Amino acid sequence: MDYDFDLIVIGAGSGGVRSARIAASYGKKVAIFETAEVGGTCVIRGCVPKKLLVYASSFVKTFKAASAFGWDVGHNQFNWQRLIANKDEEINRLNKIYLSLLNNSGVKLIPYHARFVNKNTVIANGKEYTAAKILIATGSTPFYPDIKGIEYAVSSNEALSLEQLPKQMTIMGAGYIAVEFASIFNALGVKVNLIYRGDKLLRGFDEDVRNFAQEAFIKNGINVILNSNVVEIKKDNNQFEVLMDSDICLRNQDVILCATGRIANTDNLGLENLQVNLKYNGQLQVDNEQNCGPDSVFAVGDVCNNDNLTPVAIKEGHLLMDRWYGDGKTYIEYDYLPSTVFSQPEIGSCGYTQEQAVEHFGEVKVFTSTFRAMKYAMTEIQDQTFMKLIVAKETDLVVGCHIVGTDAGEMVQGFAVAIKQGITKEKLNQCIGIHPTSAEELVTMK
Repeated sequence: MDYDFDLIVIGAGSGGVRSARIAASYGKKVAIFETAEVGGTCVIRGCVPKKLLVYASSFVKTFKAASAFGWDVGHNQFNWQRLIANKDEEINRLNKIYLSLLNNSGVKLIPYHARFVNKNTVIANGKEYTAAKILIATGSTPFYPDIKGIEYAVSSNEALSLEQLPKQMTIMGAGYIAVEFASIFNALGVKVNLIYRGDKLLRGFDEDVRNFAQEAFIKNGINVILNSNVVEIKKDNNQFEVLMDSDICLRNQDVILCATGRIANTDNLGLENLQVNLKYNGQLQVDNEQNCGPDSVFAVGDVCNNDNLTPVAIKEGHLLMDRWYGDGKTYIEYDYLPSTVFSQPEIGSCGYTQEQAVEHFGEVKVFTSTFRAMKYAMTEIQDQTFMKLIVAKETDLVVGCHIVGTDAGEMVQGFAVAIKQGITKEKLNQCIGIHPTSAEELVTMK
């Protein structure tokens, strides 16, 4: 058939943009549909702006430690509006870069919402467009539980652009988004309540990591409320009350942040016009070729993955285009994905938790270390760093690496490469550490 395009991409986030650009680099005619800013969740309302706020909040501890190193910092004054204005300026700069990348690669950006008519056709702004292949890269969106008064809550999207720094706020959730925002606002002087229905934060992480991080959050001043479900949010003038089934009531809250998870962005895509495969949680079910049912429809990124990581979406899309239009034969591998929670303290992980490792490998050897980083040795700051290595006893392979502390993400990235390549504990022990660093502890654990 004579199609309008070789490839249509729905969604101009990191995965969609990379896919479109790579396809165009192979000489294909590509269109990408997006109604919001180009860059997606990560660049516009997720990883990047959040990390900028993380940096802002980390200066509090830097100023506190400075005097021990001979610096008289003087009176510190924080300006939330200036931070947000500068953050917005940076995001606008990145958005322009993404637009330029698409334009320079020859991809046609169509700024309208696209819905499927059939497996080769979408409709946008009343006009139909056809393509030999269509890629869904619409990502995910914040989930709001069915709670009375939930309309008064904001999501992580709005939390990045609050007009005023709140005095008191309540955060619902216990995953990486919840603890990251709790850490940011707590460090900036906000009285933060963190509510979770379970008995421990960060479900899915290693148990030792969960215990250590939760204790650190509490020591830092976050009011962690466990085994509690929010049953109602009431508005009282410009403030809010939060009622829980544990008979706890939080009053005079300026902001309620709902960080109870994310769901696949599949609403109003016209999927009812296709025979697509859906998971129990609403995500698209894809096979090894990223296909989700019809022979012409595919998906990458958060819309089909439980690993909601930007680099995963980018890698999926890039490799898929290489296989379609180039001579690529490589497939993404999902084992030993490194990840970081940009909380305070920071959490870096790669590979299996201890519980998962026992289930998968049988008997394991566990190595842990807890210490005070040299950076804080002369200061009043008592923060501790925790490190854990998990080794499969039968093969001596390092199958898990977990760090809680300053620069955890930076350290895990390097060790993740070694773990992915199959490093053993014996080989790790043979490495010479860089002294004095925190990372050297990972090659000296006994």
